[in-house]
Amino acid sequence: MHPSHHARAHPDKPAYIMASSGISVDYRSLDERSNRLAHFWRSQGYAAGDTIAILLENHEWFLPLVWAAQRSGLYYACLSHTLSGADLAYILQDSGARCVIGSRRTLPLIEAARTEGASLAAFLVDHAGPEAPDIVEASLAFPATPVADECAGTDMLYSSGTTGRPKGIRRPFVPGQPIAAETPMAPMARTRFHIGEDSIYLSPAPLYHAGPLRWAMMVQRLGGTVVIVERFDAEQALALIERHRVTASQWVPTHFVRMLQLPDDQRLAYDVSSMRAAFHAAAPCPIPVKEAMMDWWGPVIHEYYGGTENNGLTLIGPEEWLERKGSVGKAVIGIIRICDDEGELLPAGAEGGVYFEGGPAFTYHNDEEKTRSSRNARGWTTLGDIGRLDDQGYLYLTDRKSFMIISGGVNIYPQEIENALALHPKVRDVAVIGAPDPDMGERVVAVVELRDLADASDALKAELTAYLRERLGGVKTPRQIDFTDALPREPTGKLFKRLLRDRYRIAGTSADPARQPN
Repeated sequence: MHPSHHARAHPDKPAYIMASSGISVDYRSLDERSNRLAHFWRSQGYAAGDTIAILLENHEWFLPLVWAAQRSGLYYACLSHTLSGADLAYILQDSGARCVIGSRRTLPLIEAARTEGASLAAFLVDHAGPEAPDIVEASLAFPATPVADECAGTDMLYSSGTTGRPKGIRRPFVPGQPIAAETPMAPMARTRFHIGEDSIYLSPAPLYHAGPLRWAMMVQRLGGTVVIVERFDAEQALALIERHRVTASQWVPTHFVRMLQLPDDQRLAYDVSSMRAAFHAAAPCPIPVKEAMMDWWGPVIHEYYGGTENNGLTLIGPEEWLERKGSVGKAVIGIIRICDDEGELLPAGAEGGVYFEGGPAFTYHNDEEKTRSSRNARGWTTLGDIGRLDDQGYLYLTDRKSFMIISGGVNIYPQEIENALALHPKVRDVAVIGAPDPDMGERVVAVVELRDLADASDALKAELTAYLRERLGGVKTPRQIDFTDALPREPTGKLFKRLLRDRYRIAGTSADPARQPN
């Protein structure tokens, strides 16, 4: 299906609601806005297969813009407004975008990209000026009916750059594909997450990321209402669930942790019983955190594993997870294969690289080497994660290969250490990295964000060391623990480990590079 279908069937039904302002846009308005914008693209000479860039916060015009691109056959590159000017300039040039659409909030970043060499047309959704005309105002001159040559476009999203420079993930363009063509995730949305015309879906994360964007669009394909959170706040999220009687939602583990850390008189004050399916992904979720969420919300929490590359997908429901705690499920798109470094297939229980066989095709735009490195000789594709399968085909992730620490010849994966430290009552957030070490090659360093920075002390470092040694043994216990004001995370919860590792490499054996500004 497609929002245009629901515009005809239920024109006055809210397609989305902005959480803070309360602005509600019905399906008729969403359809008309996207049609006018599609005509605008054609008036600018943009043809199917061209690319536009969208640089917006969670804004009222975000979804009309992506649906306009989708029904115009365009690639739409939705970009983070937390980028540097240099990274934005790189992406705008790398993507081949013909224009960038921003807002008053993101205009300074667009101007910074221009100073870094980006030269392309810019439009704003809430401002008119000589350097960036108002695209909303310009679109009003065009018809609210579809363009004559409608065909399906698709997203072209960039990796978050947690381990290197962002790379665009580009799927093959299919000329003339109908805009309402079924997507691979639609059956799962209907049957496993119970999403349909009666759904109220809470979207608490930035829409420029793959999961939030694709799920919001999926809900609108199926006729539900999306509640868009402009900026995540734990208590507000609970209040929105109660106010709108939210039935479905998508989260990352950091959201769960923030909600669980609320005082009980706030956390338990809201009715969350309307939730039929809450699903999470994007980062590993410590088992006790998920157990606590299950105890609180009931058996409604699902988990999936996949990437922006969309090369495969696993899924696990709440009852399955309670029987196989720590698993991210069985494949629902593609076939999971575990391989060694030579690409040889490994048996159940053996740990190795996680590959998908038979998943959708993708390439890393303008990076043939990265594209080649994501495939093995059989053509199976990987996101770079390490894991194992049990004898029933359930996947358990160990870590990302690029995060692996080699200390004294021993391979150490940070995720297990991070999961253990995250449970300490004084720890708010943690990242474990490898820092240069003249004797061991790398030493294990835990960078810890405390709930109260006033607790930072050598005594607490000793306490945390003893806490980990008891649970993990000596080899995995960090040789160094540093405290930081705040870890560098994306709003979605993804950690920029590259930034932390770079600081330690630059600092060498400096005692506390974690305290450098984020």
